[in-house]
Amino acid sequence: MIQMPIRLIIGAFMLMLATGQSAAMADTDYEALLERAKGQTVYFNAWGGDDKINAYIRWAGDSIKDRYDITLEHVKLTDTAAAVSRILAEKTAGRDTDGSVDMLWVNGENFASMMRADLLQPTDWVTALPNWRYTDSQELPAIILDFAVPTKGREVPWGRAQLAFFYDSAYLDNPPKDAASLKNYIANNPGRFTYPQPPDFIGVSFLKQLLIELTDQDSALYAPVDDADFDAVTAPLWAYLDAIQPHLWRGGSAYPQNYPAMRQLVADGEADIYMAFNPADASSAIARGELPDTVRSYVHDKGTLANVHFLAIPFNSGNAAAAQIVANFMLSPEAQLRKADPVIWGDPSVLSIGKLSSADSAAFAALPKGIATLSPADLAKTLPEPHPSWVPKLEAAWAERYASGQ
Repeated sequence: MIQMPIRLIIGAFMLMLATGQSAAMADTDYEALLERAKGQTVYFNAWGGDDKINAYIRWAGDSIKDRYDITLEHVKLTDTAAAVSRILAEKTAGRDTDGSVDMLWVNGENFASMMRADLLQPTDWVTALPNWRYTDSQELPAIILDFAVPTKGREVPWGRAQLAFFYDSAYLDNPPKDAASLKNYIANNPGRFTYPQPPDFIGVSFLKQLLIELTDQDSALYAPVDDADFDAVTAPLWAYLDAIQPHLWRGGSAYPQNYPAMRQLVADGEADIYMAFNPADASSAIARGELPDTVRSYVHDKGTLANVHFLAIPFNSGNAAAAQIVANFMLSPEAQLRKADPVIWGDPSVLSIGKLSSADSAAFAALPKGIATLSPADLAKTLPEPHPSWVPKLEAAWAERYASGQ
């Protein structure tokens, strides 16, 4: 079901008053923070559609409980916008403390929405975390600039992502490495390609990838959408999708819910290609026995979308002290190393390897790349994310054209 874009829900709000909990966020005394966090429960709202990610969060929760006496409850989401809407409703109702969400896994669109509506902790709490010293914003500017929006210390980087495509080399020799080649492949192999239905994050990312490749006005994508002629900029995208629609899996009458469902179609032999925002996704799936070891990965010749994903704490979290401790643990070399292991998750680290101890640096260097994972050199060509204001308009325009009866 297509959900209402979050921009239609969020209106104009006055700046919130500082609360006692907000003041706690500015406290840089980490030992005092640890003491205050003991016994608290952090309700971590995060997408729950991938078993390996859920397993990683369970491991993190067990570790945090043992070390800090903090309980981490994973509230599994199908759409992060639903949690943002809940936080907004609480603010509208005057629930300025003890909110239902203590921590949220966010992408650029949701972060921008929350910043506009003052739904986040109002101070820079991130750079006070002890493990922030292992990051380098000059080396990786995306940790302080989320979809072209400055983070201002309101969210902590959690992992890196780049759109990658995967195929079974036992059946496909030369996968299509640009939008034009993909269009021809779909036409010549009807029913063998699909993409997740927007507003799914990967589905929308696929639209953005195509749009960047197809439009001759790509500079407009990096400014607010209202500054551009939306119809003119996106016309090539809709022409492209119109052309491939009849040749998609199930004739374009249905779409997979998300990328794990798309991956399963490849595993079952129903589709030839899937995509994910994790270059190690296929290697992880092969290690778990979910894909044949002939699956390989590729990116488009001119690059693919790349970004950083984050953890944020809402303005009315009743357990913000514990949420900071959780965020600091998630940023630790130990947690980042485990998350980067393709057998476990394969999510690239946001840490600067040069700032780590020699032992931690060696551990990262020793991580297996994975049989289906491209080298850093092969992943070097990246495309920046468009301004987040483009997302809701793309979702609405896609739904109007293709979601009838879905």
